[in-house]
Amino acid sequence: MGRTYFVEEAIGQYLSDLSTKLKPYVTGLLIGQCSPQRDYVIRAVRTPPKEDQKEDNITSSTLASIDEEWITAHASQVSRMLPGGLLILGVFIIATPELSKESQNTLRRLIFSVEKSLTKRRLWKPAEVDISDRAALQICSSTKKVVCRTYDVQDPKSSAKPADWKYQSALSASWLALGCTVNVNIHIPLLATSPNHDLEKNTKNGLNRWSKQIEDSVFLINGQVKGDDAELLEGQKKLRGNTQSSIQFSDVKVLTQLSQGSSHRSTATVQVCSGSINLKGAVKCRAYIHNNKPRVKEAIQALKRDIINTLSDRCEILFEDLILNERPQKRNFEREYHVLPQRLFVRIPGSSVMLCDYKFGDEADGEIQERFVEMLDQSVQAEDIHIAEEMSTGTEHTHDTQPKQLMKATLLLKLQQNMGMVIAVGVAVFASIFSFNYFSD
Repeated sequence: MGRTYFVEEAIGQYLSDLSTKLKPYVTGLLIGQCSPQRDYVIRAVRTPPKEDQKEDNITSSTLASIDEEWITAHASQVSRMLPGGLLILGVFIIATPELSKESQNTLRRLIFSVEKSLTKRRLWKPAEVDISDRAALQICSSTKKVVCRTYDVQDPKSSAKPADWKYQSALSASWLALGCTVNVNIHIPLLATSPNHDLEKNTKNGLNRWSKQIEDSVFLINGQVKGDDAELLEGQKKLRGNTQSSIQFSDVKVLTQLSQGSSHRSTATVQVCSGSINLKGAVKCRAYIHNNKPRVKEAIQALKRDIINTLSDRCEILFEDLILNERPQKRNFEREYHVLPQRLFVRIPGSSVMLCDYKFGDEADGEIQERFVEMLDQSVQAEDIHIAEEMSTGTEHTHDTQPKQLMKATLLLKLQQNMGMVIAVGVAVFASIFSFNYFSD
């Protein structure tokens, strides 16, 4: 038996509008959530046209002209804008009847290409219970006939399986939200053998180790530890009929284990290092889960992945920004400070779910609005942009030419100053300050 996709009703109208405006074909992404029983599609987003391509004039009459790399790059950008619980569920194509025979092979190729790209960026490993089927939606622009199939992205030889595509109104209007603020204090040594002090690579390695700590953390939902298979709303059902907000949001506390149990042996490793990176501060994290008797383990898994993704994505965005600006390397200063982007949220029309983005301090609201139109084909009003973190995040690289003893003292002093600032401000506005302290001999 194939999978069933429950689809937000507004998506049907969106796809219908695309079929009348864009010829001979248009591609795009399907966004939603998997669950053991059913899958949910809450957004469909067309592939943005390239700058040198007019929206209403695709000259080629074959699907061979589809730019796989462009579609994959779009998927990577969109994935950053998805909070915990949401993922790219598949790819759609709307094409004329003449192109229908080519469409399925094209969809299969795009699905595997997109999934491969997204998997490379993840710092978490899929769980055994994760659904690996992805949707290939084909729509005829003339007859409006919809054909939905799935492919198992874990199997390169996977063949198409039929799937049901069912529209439903107000599908995600009352989804459940979980939120938490996670304090981060990551120390990443830079080995002396590391070529050119590859900050991006070393940062990713450090985040990879930290992500394992998040995976092993204890999560308190509204102050309670709940069993994995318990219903998320267990004990709250009697509140139904009261204020909706009282049962739609769960506050989560994350308790990171300080040490391993006595059964684990540990060893110390001495390594020659030429510097270090300190990533420090607090992040706002959020996850959404369907309201069809969700289990605690589904919700916690979604939130864990959001915690890991949001920190990884910010660092990735920062390094991309540094490369684009091509700032000259400085060698004679003691400390280099970079600001990481703040997280913001924007609600999906007709849904309780919010999508996210990241904003540098010097970016205007207009730039955020343009990005939502380009990446998600969604118009956003300035007043609908909700900044999750009041203070800008930052990275700091410190180059120190002092003797080692003084260098160590400077490091400790700086950490103490930063800790005091984060604690003092965090009580009031949930500070989101990050620092990269980079020391070199």
